Amino acid sequence: MADRFIPPNIVTCPHHPSADLIEDSHAGDSICGECGLVVGDRVIDVGTEWRTFSNEKSGADPSRVGGPENPLFGGGDLSTMIGPAGPNSFDDSGYARYNNRRQMSSSDRTLMNAVREISTMADRINLPRTIVDRANSLFKEVHDGKSLKGRSNDAIASACLYIACRQEGVPRTFKEICAISRVNKKEIGRVFKLILSSLRTNVSLITTGDFMARFCNNLALPNSVQRAAHHIANKAVELDIVPGRSPISVAAAAIYMASQASENRCSQKDIGEVAGTAEATIRQAYRLMLPSASLLFPVDFKFAIPIKDLPQS
Repeated sequence: MADRFIPPNIVTCPHHPSADLIEDSHAGDSICGECGLVVGDRVIDVGTEWRTFSNEKSGADPSRVGGPENPLFGGGDLSTMIGPAGPNSFDDSGYARYNNRRQMSSSDRTLMNAVREISTMADRINLPRTIVDRANSLFKEVHDGKSLKGRSNDAIASACLYIACRQEGVPRTFKEICAISRVNKKEIGRVFKLILSSLRTNVSLITTGDFMARFCNNLALPNSVQRAAHHIANKAVELDIVPGRSPISVAAAAIYMASQASENRCSQKDIGEVAGTAEATIRQAYRLMLPSASLLFPVDFKFAIPIKDLPQS
């Protein structure tokens, strides 16, 4: 096989002229891929000139190309303006003065504030980026449709985040969204219904399983109790023991029943704080489930407390 033609003035390895060179951009070296010989140094790094750290407190950003284009906003918000004609149009050296100005419309400014608010709320409860992006897109649809004029942008942003959580399969309760928002629960619920109507979209129904793992993890309950609570809640719904009760209250009551029958007992108060449900609500659902407790527990559950000794309320 003939040797590969090497153009003149090209740096190559003297021992392996046809070998590919590996560039170490950090050290600025060119290294032979065959023997590891450094055949060139001070290689120009064509990567980014600056690094930007998102957690830096200073607002100065040394990057020179600007931020990435955001599809939510209208493009072309950076413009170059030439000063008016006259002596002020030129500097002391006689060159024309140019002024780069950020021109943002009121619509884009509203979107920018909403994006910031949604991101702040999502960070408070550690929601992933996919949910934030979906919530931003929902807000833009609502904003462009102009169907919710007069409603608070904070309420719309909160409702969009709630809808995004449900559409991504990780629903949060209204109380959880209300806790990180500046809007009350009633207003978020009202705007939520208006958004579903205006966008003609829907969200899947929430079930007890959507909250069970998170509630049990927050209560530090073992997997055995979590599986039992999940089984109890599903059976209660299947047998229509808790008609008209919300999935959150059923899940909370199932956790209370499973924990009281195990060695890891939780009070109604602790469960209510995690689930965002009143103790009275948990107690009412539990009382409905207690007479059928023998039908609700999984067959392989290891009882620390027998069913007959479970709390009556």
